[in-house]
Amino acid sequence: MGFGPELWCLQGHSTLLRLQDSELRLLELMKKWMSQRAKSDREYAGMLHHIAQCGAVLEGGRPHAVPDAPSPQSWWVLASQTETLSQILRRHAEELAAGPLAKLSLLIRDKQQLRKVFSEQWQQLSQEYTRTTQQEMEKLKAQYRSLARDSAQAKRKYQEASKGACQPGPPPPHPCPAASLPGSPCRSRMAGAPRTLWDLRHSLDWVEALGVGSTGRAQPGPQGARQISRGLRPWDTSLWVGSVCVYREAPVAGTGQVGGRATLGACRYGSEVPPAVSFDESLLEETENLAPGELQLNELTVESVQHSLTSVEEELAAATEAVSSKEQRVRDLQAEIQGEEQCRSPGERDLLAGKLAELGTGEPLPALPLPEDRQSVSSVVSPALPCPGSRRDGAHVAREQERSGATALETLKNHISGIFNLKYSLPPPVPLIPEVQKPLCQQVWYHGAIPRSEVQELLTCSGDFLVRESQGKQEYVLSVLWDGQPRHFIIQAADNMYRLEGEGFPTIPLLVEHLLQSQQPITRKSGIILARAVPKDKWVLNHEDVLLGERIGRGNFGEVFSGRLRADNTPIAVKSCRETLPPELKAKFLQEARILKQYNHPNIVRLIGVCTQKQPIYIVMELVQGGDFLSFLRSEGPHLRVKELIKMTENAAAGMEYLESKHCIHRDLAARNCLVTEKNTLKISDFGMSREEEDGVYASTGGMKQIPVKWTAPEALNYGRYSSESDVWSFGILLWEAFSLGAVPYANLSNQQTREAVEQGVRLDRPEQCPEEVYRLMQRCWEYDPRKRPSFSTIHQDLIAIRKRHR
Repeated sequence: MGFGPELWCLQGHSTLLRLQDSELRLLELMKKWMSQRAKSDREYAGMLHHIAQCGAVLEGGRPHAVPDAPSPQSWWVLASQTETLSQILRRHAEELAAGPLAKLSLLIRDKQQLRKVFSEQWQQLSQEYTRTTQQEMEKLKAQYRSLARDSAQAKRKYQEASKGACQPGPPPPHPCPAASLPGSPCRSRMAGAPRTLWDLRHSLDWVEALGVGSTGRAQPGPQGARQISRGLRPWDTSLWVGSVCVYREAPVAGTGQVGGRATLGACRYGSEVPPAVSFDESLLEETENLAPGELQLNELTVESVQHSLTSVEEELAAATEAVSSKEQRVRDLQAEIQGEEQCRSPGERDLLAGKLAELGTGEPLPALPLPEDRQSVSSVVSPALPCPGSRRDGAHVAREQERSGATALETLKNHISGIFNLKYSLPPPVPLIPEVQKPLCQQVWYHGAIPRSEVQELLTCSGDFLVRESQGKQEYVLSVLWDGQPRHFIIQAADNMYRLEGEGFPTIPLLVEHLLQSQQPITRKSGIILARAVPKDKWVLNHEDVLLGERIGRGNFGEVFSGRLRADNTPIAVKSCRETLPPELKAKFLQEARILKQYNHPNIVRLIGVCTQKQPIYIVMELVQGGDFLSFLRSEGPHLRVKELIKMTENAAAGMEYLESKHCIHRDLAARNCLVTEKNTLKISDFGMSREEEDGVYASTGGMKQIPVKWTAPEALNYGRYSSESDVWSFGILLWEAFSLGAVPYANLSNQQTREAVEQGVRLDRPEQCPEEVYRLMQRCWEYDPRKRPSFSTIHQDLIAIRKRHR
């Protein structure tokens, strides 16, 4: 069984990868559904148990009223059967979690491994094919051309020596490189002929072999799904009967050939057979007496041909022997499997037949021994209903219970199912592990490689503590606030033991737990006692939660990668911080994440989390597929209408209006720092230079190295005074970049010349396709006096009005 011929190509390979991804998503969905179902049934069973306990408390246990009084008896039966239903539901929920759910997790793991192996084998076989049919043939051609040149040169020398000889007689012998030349076309022909067949057989057989192997590995998938489906016991007949039928029928159609017409009919591609490898006849232009497609047998080649024949015969014999041994091994394994099947079938037959023989002609026992109750629970129970104090025969009561079990269960379920609706949905329970046994990265008080400057902000009360990783020496540090000052203690590690002073422990969580429980001072000299653990930020992710992809850019602090979140496959962009940077630069790197934590706006790039548990530090953000606005303008700008450009700058104004309301100063607003989505929506990004100030003004004391001069307002360049008004100046440059389709502002001026020109009142000219009213808005943004510039709220409204008027 293998893939159909329609899938023996690169497009088919991509289709199969997508098919495996969709199967994994389906299995994950099934796992989530089963977990939720087991959880809901467990909670429902708990509610039913609570109801039964309430009934027992109200009645004081089993009723002791008049024997023939129906009301107390019916109430007791309803309460007792509610408890029985609770136990059944709880047991089935536990069986679901321990059986089908566990098998499904294993199946998901196997499918993931299969996809990995499939991709690796495809790459390996593709490389082998390229090496065999292209690289080796080019090597032989180069060798042949070299020998042809050497032969021609030797021939000319020989002719010259023959003409110049004075005495008669045969010319003197000389070494002739041409001796190896006739053998070269033989070797090339012998290499090329098999490769002509290799092209066809390799391009077809290796993909089919890969398909057979992959489908063979994939066969447990449908069988596993059917086993899991059968494991869902049909105790809830209103749901499970239909679902089990679907699971039994659906895989039947999918267990045939993977390339089947029903399953992958929409994914057919013509088989891409590459052109056959043929002998390059241009190699013979510089030779004589050599014909294409012919093996030359003469005094120079006969020995080489004999050796080649012997080598091929030896390889053929070895291959034949290997095939014979493997065929024998296959026959032995088949015989062993057949023998095991023959032994297993009689054992199963005897076991099943023995059970049926024990039953004989009698009726099978009921699965649920419940009393007869065919009336509504709101009606009066028949006096024949068994209850405490009844004088009826016990055996007769038991028989009635056996006959009426299923009916009573269904009645109770129908009448009680609508009593309670759970208000909250909880994730499925997981096996509980004591906190002290969890690894360090999962401890709530472990903050990873956060800067030392942030510790002061996190520790607020005396005795507050956290554990972090030192950014300089790669050591673990216990930070505690004591007498209003943060104190830092390096945790000593030696001989696989961790200690501060005195007793050592195998893990840091055990050390911290000991200090908390015993209330002993950290050190005798300091007298500091741990009081309260400071939990890490909710934005903190583990490095293992992030799957890195290809590198998509480079920033001031490190490289930027694409990736996915392992939990839900969310596409992400990952900014990394170089481990060699000093601690103060790593703190600046995390400044962007601290700012973005507070913001949520459709035109601001969204923060997903930070990875500070170990080096290197990551900032995880949403992945905006369109790339930066500047590159977008230069590549797609000529195809954009003016109205589309206005709309994109309107998006930028909306994002900056939001930042202005939050008293956030961006300080580096430019087209290169904006991102474009697939729907051409603009998002503000790169908050590495951003600052938050309550009065909206930030005074910079640093140098000019990091300042983008051509985008920065005059007051910021001259006095280091940044505000939302200075961002408005930068937004005017952004507008100019948009309508000039990514041109460089002040392209013919240096930074110093640009500063002098701006001081003299020189401004950028209107771009060719820029509307006049947009250019007037740019000029308002470039007012020298910051107080005369419009706010971002005004800019946003003006752009909306311009877009509506523009066709």
